[in-house]
Amino acid sequence: MFRRFAIHIAAPLAWLALLPVLAAAEPAREAMIPQDAILVLDVVQPKPVLDLATHPKMLEAVTALPAYKKAAEGPKWREFRGGVAFLEARFGLKWPEALHKLLDGGVSLSVHPHEGVLVIADGKDEKLLGQLHDVFLGIARAEASKAGQPDRAKSKEYQGQTIWTFAPGETHAVIGGRLVLSNRPALLQQALDLRAKPGDTLGTLAAYQAAKKPAAGAVARAFVNLQVIKQTPDLQKALAKQENPLGALLFAAVIDALRGADALGLTLELHANTLVINASLDGKPADAPAASAFALPHEPGAEALPNLAVPRFIAGLSLYRDLHAFYAAKDQLFPERTSGLIFFENMMGIFFTGRDLTDEVLAETRPETRIVVAAQKYDAAVGAPRVQLPAFAVVFRASHPDKIADMTEEAWQKALGLVNFTRGQKAEPGLIIDRETYNDVRMTVAYFGKPGEKEKGQVDTRFNFRPTLARVGDSVVLSSTDGLAKDLIDALKRETKSDAATGATKTRVPHSRLEVDVTQLAAALQANHELLVRNTMVEKGKTRAQAESELDVLIGTLERLGRAKLEFGQTAGRHEAHLEVPVKLP
Repeated sequence: MFRRFAIHIAAPLAWLALLPVLAAAEPAREAMIPQDAILVLDVVQPKPVLDLATHPKMLEAVTALPAYKKAAEGPKWREFRGGVAFLEARFGLKWPEALHKLLDGGVSLSVHPHEGVLVIADGKDEKLLGQLHDVFLGIARAEASKAGQPDRAKSKEYQGQTIWTFAPGETHAVIGGRLVLSNRPALLQQALDLRAKPGDTLGTLAAYQAAKKPAAGAVARAFVNLQVIKQTPDLQKALAKQENPLGALLFAAVIDALRGADALGLTLELHANTLVINASLDGKPADAPAASAFALPHEPGAEALPNLAVPRFIAGLSLYRDLHAFYAAKDQLFPERTSGLIFFENMMGIFFTGRDLTDEVLAETRPETRIVVAAQKYDAAVGAPRVQLPAFAVVFRASHPDKIADMTEEAWQKALGLVNFTRGQKAEPGLIIDRETYNDVRMTVAYFGKPGEKEKGQVDTRFNFRPTLARVGDSVVLSSTDGLAKDLIDALKRETKSDAATGATKTRVPHSRLEVDVTQLAAALQANHELLVRNTMVEKGKTRAQAESELDVLIGTLERLGRAKLEFGQTAGRHEAHLEVPVKLP
């Protein structure tokens, strides 16, 4: 009986004790964001993000960039650093620790109609925020007085809070440990209205709640209101029809999904210095989705194959695209023939000796197609060209390999003959066609004769190319060089049935897989540094110093990233994208 009595008495007393805490607690940030938000970025776990951004090795990498060093020499940067040093001394805190204290509760940034921006930041040190605000208030008043505008730094009361304005285009309120900032007074007041009296907020929007569902474990998430974005004329035109066949081949499934979606949700995760971004659309394809059916796997186990691994790999793109279905639907996809499409059809008629491109050629291909780009290893007897281009290849699978092999060989040799005829008209060296065997695979190789005496030291760009055709089992390889073709022959022979049929994920069925070795890409840019600098100077009117600085920043940034992987696919009919980017610290 005493225990029952204690429970009845203790429970109300506990609630009474909690009332001051509950009354003081601020509503969730989403409860202060108006429902008309077009874009929302919400950092829900700032600590991992701040830890990575302020990591000593990351700061060392940033400060080593040429652009940073140049900016650090300017008076504005010295003034900024002086201000930071003053605040560090004033509060006895280094700036990374201060950021943690001011932002550790999370940050939300939302974009609204009429270019309105709202920022809500939650800190865990209310006293520090108040003191920092007092410091900036003193600076703002001093600057306003110097400018002869003493009323520029002002305040007013609204909904029981003080709204401050330190400069034009800026207004804010400090509510305990929360800072609410906007570029439009009306938007800030609307946020304070919602805080005082709950109404139609971002948090009550069904599309936003749906976008939040896959965000478990995310350090940050974003929400895009596609219903608003799709009202822009340019996007309406892009979604209405596809005029570019290559664009339709690559993106038809994504475009169809966007047509039927109301919202896009994105999440950011951090795993051992690897950034992981997931994107998800809330709708299914609409507006005759059969037009993009060629890009979606329908049979069990069907999906885009893993990318092929070759030496000096730069990039790989693996696609699940039913080329026969794609071209058979050309009248639906492209009701108006473009000049480029007409030219393509005419050329294919020549190369394939009048065979029907849809039913006799593309019908022989399977939906799995892979594209590979790799850095070249040049022949020492020829030397490296002054412009070094990466090698590239297309690998597609055939339903009847023996049948398509002869068709492809004929078309390949006709294409090389056309190249030689065109170059001959310009009195330029032509390609020599030869046959060789590598790893029990016969290859057709075309190459240019060795450079003459006049070309020594200035090897021509044409020596980037040694076009090669080969067949490995049911795969046909069309490569720009025999070196890459040989590497692909080895890769295809290593690839087992289980390797090719099993994707990296169990739930998502990918129709597109892109991988980029960003470090190799940076090396390729560095190999053509002088050419790229000169092109930037000519095309953009930049000085050499400016062009070099831009390129060095790009290369320096790329060198800090690893092998990025991007995947598009479906999970239970929901269209998703998955991106992984390793970040390499020094």
